[in-house]
Amino acid sequence: MRRSPTIFGLLVVSLAASAFGQIPAWMPDPTQQQTYTLHRSSSREATGANADFRTVTPGQTLTVLDVDGPGMISHLWFTLNSGEQYHLKRIVLRMYWDGEESPSVETPIGDFFGLGNGIYYAWQSAVLSAGPDKSLNCWFPMPYARHARITVTNEGKQTLNNLYWNIDYRVDAKPLAPGTLYFHAQYRQAQPAQGWAKEWYENGDPQVNFRRNLDGKDNYTWFEAKGHGQFMGVTMSILQNQDGWWGEGNDAFWIDDPDKLASVGTGSEDYFLGSWDFGGGSQVFPLHGSPMVGKELAGERWSVYRFHLDSPVPFTKYIKAGIEHGHANARSDNFYSVAYWYQTEPHMPFPPLPEMSDRIPTLQFVGGPGNAKTPYMPGNPQPR
Repeated sequence: MRRSPTIFGLLVVSLAASAFGQIPAWMPDPTQQQTYTLHRSSSREATGANADFRTVTPGQTLTVLDVDGPGMISHLWFTLNSGEQYHLKRIVLRMYWDGEESPSVETPIGDFFGLGNGIYYAWQSAVLSAGPDKSLNCWFPMPYARHARITVTNEGKQTLNNLYWNIDYRVDAKPLAPGTLYFHAQYRQAQPAQGWAKEWYENGDPQVNFRRNLDGKDNYTWFEAKGHGQFMGVTMSILQNQDGWWGEGNDAFWIDDPDKLASVGTGSEDYFLGSWDFGGGSQVFPLHGSPMVGKELAGERWSVYRFHLDSPVPFTKYIKAGIEHGHANARSDNFYSVAYWYQTEPHMPFPPLPEMSDRIPTLQFVGGPGNAKTPYMPGNPQPR
């Protein structure tokens, strides 16, 4: 008898298909009759006219999906038109499952789609993409037992002129399988990450190079969760405040024991499955990539991602994951990230979302190479 594949099994099987440009295999088998009914929430004009968008004024929250279950969201598509700079950081996406008051997804909309520097660029992966035409797509499966609600809030100072969306969801008469895990996504930032090195000139400086960080203290945190579930991956963007290579930082995971490191990596580009500073150019693959690669100078921007669809990272009661900011947390660059995972409810409360103006990527004067505690002015000594 042919067994029904699990959500995660379908994601894994899809990798081979994605690599060869075929239809992702987590999509239902087209040779077998499906029992769900497919529905869509969209921004179409109810009268049937052609103004198929919504306008979202400052401070307004718009509900873009509000449906009863059981069901599963299979695809999200958004595109935005706003004249406000960094609107990708000012518009907030939230998702609520089964009537919960605390959202399971809370993140600026740009960061959710990997655009953590608040500017558009094209990239693609097995589960998220951003097109050169400002199209934003997500294929993470999002099941719900009783209810699903998705909102978009304009925390900016100007009106979001055009918000378009299509959200595809399946409705099934059968209840969710016992033990089904729920999708979560959490935004974190450090502007700046507080590095300890002040008087230094390069990453190879002996005071930096020979420093030890054996317990992961003061690492940049991607997320922290209680319950049981599986970590699926992270998108991360960096605005350099200092010259040199930002990526001499090891990833670190605490799994089921908050006092014991479960695994430690060898460097930032290593965790994101690149090498040698990502080779100086952008690259995108189904499970990892570096779609935005800058120069190793203060003011430069980078974006990277990795998804563990091949082997989701399981936890039975607790997990915390993050990465050093420079070797042994020496550097003071800006980090912006979204972690994606599945777990049982209820979930651990998220940290408060930073205030809108604090989310805008801004160069920080932190000292160190290529920086100074005050901006460089002609006639003053060149900051180092």
